[in-house]
Amino acid sequence: MRRVAITGLGAISALGVGVPAFWDGVVQGRSGVRRITHFDPSSYLAQVAAEVTLFDPAQYFDERLLPLLDPFAQYALVAAEEACRAAGLELTEAESDRAGVAIASAMGGAATQDKGYEQLYARGAARVHPFTIPRMMNNAAASHVSMRFRLRGPALSFGTACAASAHAIGEAAEIIRAGRADVMVAGGADAPIVPGVVRAWESMRVLAPASEDPARTCRPFSLDRLGIVLGEGAGIVVLEEWERATSRGATILAELAGYGATADASHITQPGTHAPAQAIATALAQGQLTPSDIVYVNAHGTATKLNDATETAILKRAFGAHAPRLAISSTKAVHGHAMGASAALEFIAAVLATRHGIVPPTANYTGPDPECDLDYVPNLARAMNVPAAISNSFAFGGLNAVLAIRRAGGA
Repeated sequence: MRRVAITGLGAISALGVGVPAFWDGVVQGRSGVRRITHFDPSSYLAQVAAEVTLFDPAQYFDERLLPLLDPFAQYALVAAEEACRAAGLELTEAESDRAGVAIASAMGGAATQDKGYEQLYARGAARVHPFTIPRMMNNAAASHVSMRFRLRGPALSFGTACAASAHAIGEAAEIIRAGRADVMVAGGADAPIVPGVVRAWESMRVLAPASEDPARTCRPFSLDRLGIVLGEGAGIVVLEEWERATSRGATILAELAGYGATADASHITQPGTHAPAQAIATALAQGQLTPSDIVYVNAHGTATKLNDATETAILKRAFGAHAPRLAISSTKAVHGHAMGASAALEFIAAVLATRHGIVPPTANYTGPDPECDLDYVPNLARAMNVPAAISNSFAFGGLNAVLAIRRAGGA
């Protein structure tokens, strides 16, 4: 089976533009959660979010292209540019036919859709902007990235909610393993912090309420956790067939060793334990890893009462006696739940943990819950040897994806 190398990373999040800002934020536990500025949240129960700030699209895009780009596609392009530059990715014409893209989004062009509905229903407009469909379609990010980098191989878009970018990265790796492509640019992007989306999430009663200290609102696995804090941004990685990467002298950051995808097939919002544990087992088996090989878990960790307790049970079921020895953290505490971008951002954090030997903390941790009784690396990063790690993503609809990472030097 062909091996998959990770050669480039790109990120944009509430922690800043670029992987260095992202990694520094998650390691330091520096929260990007603040009071919402994209609109006036005064009448909302949820008034905080992990927004991308200090981002001027005009610095990145030609004025002729910008009208075609919803913020989620802007974020994808900026992150893809960083990832491809870091990978030193240069493709000949022939190689472009063997290079593809797989970029996910849970919400697509939410800002464009929200603005269009406001024009139609609140202002009585008879028509919307003619670029509304190209801006709001879920595949817009994948399409723009394919055009920007001349990726003429498989071009895919995934919409599997909070697991979407894990599915995109995992399926991109499968395409390389199967020999259908040699290079894949993969990940996810979302920009869901708009009035309609926030109201919809509020109605589910899973968002954290307004807080006097926004930065500490999201506290996964803590007894007094409050709920989800929405985020936005993009995470993009460059995947290459291992021999191609080594032959061109690329720096291999890590190996995407295994991928597992399962479905609960039971409830639209309530997570189970059997299928997620099976996804972990599948990822480990593909990567020829045993449970005891895994040192670090980047958890789905949404900071809701049900999710965090269930994920703890999942890890116990998947790892058995090894579960208490796992270092587990949820980086959503600082970059929020960026929907279709979250899994990719968390995958990047796990890759960097293996590379640098540093496990990011679960920030804002205030104390143990009897139902969450594992090692969540509370508040302070931990220097430790990380030869292998997994990143968990469990979505509404019972859709699960797990990515297993092996340090480039081997586990």
